[in-house]
Amino acid sequence: MSIVDQLPALVGVVVGAAMSFTSTSLTERSRWRRSQAVRWDERRLAAYSDYGTAVKDMVLLANRIAAARGLNTHPQPLDPDDEALAMLAKAATQCSVLSETVRLLGNTDTITAARTMNHQAWQLEWFARGQLDGDSAAWDKAFQDYKAARDEYLRCARQHLQVTGSGTPHDRTWPPRWLPTPPAADEQNHAEHE
Repeated sequence: MSIVDQLPALVGVVVGAAMSFTSTSLTERSRWRRSQAVRWDERRLAAYSDYGTAVKDMVLLANRIAAARGLNTHPQPLDPDDEALAMLAKAATQCSVLSETVRLLGNTDTITAARTMNHQAWQLEWFARGQLDGDSAAWDKAFQDYKAARDEYLRCARQHLQVTGSGTPHDRTWPPRWLPTPPAADEQNHAEHE
């Protein structure tokens, strides 16, 4: 058998090997990209969630201390003594530390929304510490601004993580319907339930 007779078989083997190599390379590259995307999405989810929780914890402490200052009617006021203010400072520090991971892994919209939420939380902290003068109306306005900033942060984080749906509950009734006698408390007192 001559080389010319074997040439189609050799070309077929070479083409088959090249196609197999190309197909395997593309499959492996695609698998690696998916793996990397999942890895970063998991880290973003943790960063967004941890930061949001830390801000909410700080706001809850500020809310309780502000109640002791007469700015709201939270059912569990916390006297603004050295221990409570130290807890608030620790919570604020935790927010600051976790915000760095959001800044590292987040997209521009989510980072911007996190910064706005952080500023609103700081305003509540300053009210709670007595560093800002104000009455219950000023507190209520600041708290509503914080809630709007929190909702925007969650919206941006969900969009970046490609989570479907709005994330806003249909029923935002407060007090809850199951409560037999509504307490005389304003809506922000129960922010931890939202």
